[in-house]
Amino acid sequence: MEINRRTVVRGAAAMAAFGIAEGAAGRAFAGTSSSNSSPSSSTSSSSSTSAANSAYSLEFDSTAWSYDSANDVYYQLGKVYVTNPATTDYENLSIYVPGAYLTATVNSDGTTYTATVDPKGTVGAYSGRTAPIVIPVNTPGYAAQKPATSYSYSSVSQYLAAGHIYVWPGLRGRDGSTSTRSDAAPWGVTDLKAAVRFLRYNRSVLPGSTDDIVLFGMSGGGAQDTVAGASGDSPLYHPYLRTIGAAMADAQGKPLSDAVAGVMAWCPITSLHEANLSYEWNMGQFASTGTRASGTWTSAYSADLAKAWPTYVNRLGLRDEQGRRLKLAESGSGTYLAGSYYDHLIEVITTSLNNFLSDNTFPYTITTMGGPPGSGQTGSSTTYETVEDYIAYLNTASTWVTYDATTNTVTVSGLEGFVKSQKTASKPVGAFDGYSRGQTENGVFAMGLGAPAHFAPLTRDVVKANETTYATYSDWNSDYGSSAYDSDFAKKDSVGKDMAWRADAYNPLYFLSPAFGGYRRSQPARHWRIRTGIMQGDTANTTEINIALALQNYGIRDVDFATVWAQGHTQAERTGDSTTNFISWVESVTKK
Repeated sequence: MEINRRTVVRGAAAMAAFGIAEGAAGRAFAGTSSSNSSPSSSTSSSSSTSAANSAYSLEFDSTAWSYDSANDVYYQLGKVYVTNPATTDYENLSIYVPGAYLTATVNSDGTTYTATVDPKGTVGAYSGRTAPIVIPVNTPGYAAQKPATSYSYSSVSQYLAAGHIYVWPGLRGRDGSTSTRSDAAPWGVTDLKAAVRFLRYNRSVLPGSTDDIVLFGMSGGGAQDTVAGASGDSPLYHPYLRTIGAAMADAQGKPLSDAVAGVMAWCPITSLHEANLSYEWNMGQFASTGTRASGTWTSAYSADLAKAWPTYVNRLGLRDEQGRRLKLAESGSGTYLAGSYYDHLIEVITTSLNNFLSDNTFPYTITTMGGPPGSGQTGSSTTYETVEDYIAYLNTASTWVTYDATTNTVTVSGLEGFVKSQKTASKPVGAFDGYSRGQTENGVFAMGLGAPAHFAPLTRDVVKANETTYATYSDWNSDYGSSAYDSDFAKKDSVGKDMAWRADAYNPLYFLSPAFGGYRRSQPARHWRIRTGIMQGDTANTTEINIALALQNYGIRDVDFATVWAQGHTQAERTGDSTTNFISWVESVTKK
């Protein structure tokens, strides 16, 4: 029986292996050298596959489709996307396709289907050949993304109804390491790139446009899709892709690409190489409790990190839309709270608040989160009857916002008032590369199970320059010294690469800024949409600002960037919901 419908992936495996050439990596910054969006799932019992005893095929099995007749969806689950997986528990993907994009015939078993692409089948403005392929990167804290183990229409329905093809790959992450295998950076993005390459290897038998692959994720997921989007085809990843048998060339020997068309990143916790410094400059210099309390070595450390960041950002050579060079300058009070970069930051904050006033009406109720997303902790809600009431609340501790009722706009006078009112530091000094290796990101760059590692030379440089002073404090521990960083930097992973190589691979600016050796040595995505909640204490405002500026300076014309007032670490949107807005954005940037 013929079915003029279409579906998604359940994998069958055969045998074949691929080889690839390793490229050279460039230099790193600062004197070092380089040698939510997915459905719920559960991980199956361990089925890790050793390279020594198993191989998988890159060929997609067009005879193994399953079909959801109620919703007209074809799907396959569990297709291993590399020939030499480190673990099949994670390195497999699922694909979900609107029925209109495939023509299928039921197999003799009565449950599976053999299907071919119907290029004339349409959903809305898309066809079986032009449909965009969307890939969720749901990896909070750079955790692993578990692959689908069962079919669920409700979790992908909005994307399929919009005509998208939804591909859900399992990805390794910092929490997946075992006693015999490290899943730390750069394996998460490596797996993501391998999945993209698998789709291109099989583009003749799969529906959709592999020229229109779009990644989307939040937090650590937003960070990893940002890295993947900036590093398309970077040679830094070649030795890792080769190790797992990713598709480096098609059946005719033509090189394949892992570059993507678009990236949607909400609150990306990225640029980890400099994040300790920017966090203290942006937020830490205005705090005086906890690890920033007077009399502690970490308070001195905080000040030194803050002082080091202006040198770093000034070397980036960032420019605004008018071509103005953005730099920080010394100020009469505070640490480098002047200069064109500082003015740009204040403009971003001001625009965010003005957008909030334009988008909303009063009375308005603001709810603050009681904990991180998914924590189940409830926050508090406050209703402000008028704009003037809200502005008065913002100015409770000091006057830093001036309101003009005739234009319904504000002027923000400085960073300190904003930070103390809306963006207080929620992380300790050494917020990312922790001095005791205790931060989440130390696990991102771990050398194996239970072996978190230092990864940031800029932080090491601050410690090395000041550890004699730090040693005069009673709470100092010699284990926090620069030698601990040097020791970690010298270690090599299972592919033989040191920390400089791995950290460069996970730094989007390495590929986007002329200050780094990877500049112009990758294929960045053409379309970017970046949203961040301005209240989040998870990273500095400067993190997303610098990514947006670097993309624009690189020559990427489509960079849609906004900070969202009154929202924190979430899939922040000025109006509407994140899924609907994402789908609309994809439609605006992809071919029909």
